[in-house]
Amino acid sequence: MILIITSGGTIEGIEYSNESENKGTIVSIQSILQNINISQEYQIEKAFSKDSRFISKEDREILQQKIVQANNSLILITHGTITMAETAIYLGKLHIDKTIVLVGSFILGTEKNSDATFNLGFALGTLQTIEKGVYIAMNGQIFKWDNVKKNIAKDRFEKMTLSR
Repeated sequence: MILIITSGGTIEGIEYSNESENKGTIVSIQSILQNINISQEYQIEKAFSKDSRFISKEDREILQQKIVQANNSLILITHGTITMAETAIYLGKLHIDKTIVLVGSFILGTEKNSDATFNLGFALGTLQTIEKGVYIAMNGQIFKWDNVKKNIAKDRFEKMTLSR
């Protein structure tokens, strides 16, 4: 069974520039999964509900605790894209013996043209086929935690290129 841990972000319709503006989750991951008729067994657990630019070290520790305590070996984390790479790095450095995939969306989950549904489906499929480790699954690509960066100008994730 897959454990889906939700943390907010654009995929859940959360976007604000001041923490006091947080109105909580607008889009239910459960409703997205029901709409796309996922047949794989899963359970959903909420860690917190934030715009990812406000995710703290303490929030990442909450994610870590939920992952380590879970009996599940397949973990999907919904996360905002702004600090998704930082959370992946944090979790990757812990060398947890599970398969962990972070996923989000660039377009609010409330929007008709959102990439949330595609990204969520892609991440669930990816999670079941890759080896243990920490990854980001976005827009049809999978990135290992130690080789990913967000390209803000192009609104996408990319592999890091090493300059010599």
